[in-house]
Amino acid sequence: MTVCLVRHGETAWSLTGQHTGLTDLALTPVGEEQSRGLVVRLQSVGITRVLVSPRLRTRQTCNLAGLGAGSEIEPDLAEWDYGDFEGRRSADIQRDHPGWNIWRDGCPGGESTADIVIRADRLIARLAKMKGSVALFSHGQFGAALAARWIGLALIEGQHFTLHPASVSLLGTDAHHADRRVLKLWNECPRPQ
Repeated sequence: MTVCLVRHGETAWSLTGQHTGLTDLALTPVGEEQSRGLVVRLQSVGITRVLVSPRLRTRQTCNLAGLGAGSEIEPDLAEWDYGDFEGRRSADIQRDHPGWNIWRDGCPGGESTADIVIRADRLIARLAKMKGSVALFSHGQFGAALAARWIGLALIEGQHFTLHPASVSLLGTDAHHADRRVLKLWNECPRPQ
């Protein structure tokens, strides 16, 4: 089984570094082009099932990447609910909350780190029962959280996994140890065709 994790293409807020959880932004023209650039790369994976976050930016990315038909909305793929920090940049938040780290502290008025662990682990348990190659269209921080949990790391380790817009990452199992989950590919950014 292979999980093909795709981060949505560029949005106005991903460009400026603003936390975008529940705000339903569309892709920028660059984000649309990035998403179309995923078509060939995703065809090479042989996707058999497609799950997509309910947010507009991920649904647009999925459609432009040629996998919208038959895709299923998966609420657990949604980005972190940033609560009071929605639309703010980390540097601005840290001025008001010195030392704040989302991976340790979560977001007031939004999701805690425990909430994210529950959501990621629940999704991983469902993925473990699936066959073939499953594409997941998701977000930067939730995607990093999912990857950390996939390989058995504490959530805080997700801070070390950067995902660029319209990137492809492959999660799977070791070829010689089927019970060992691995990252097969991380943060590959295909060029638009």
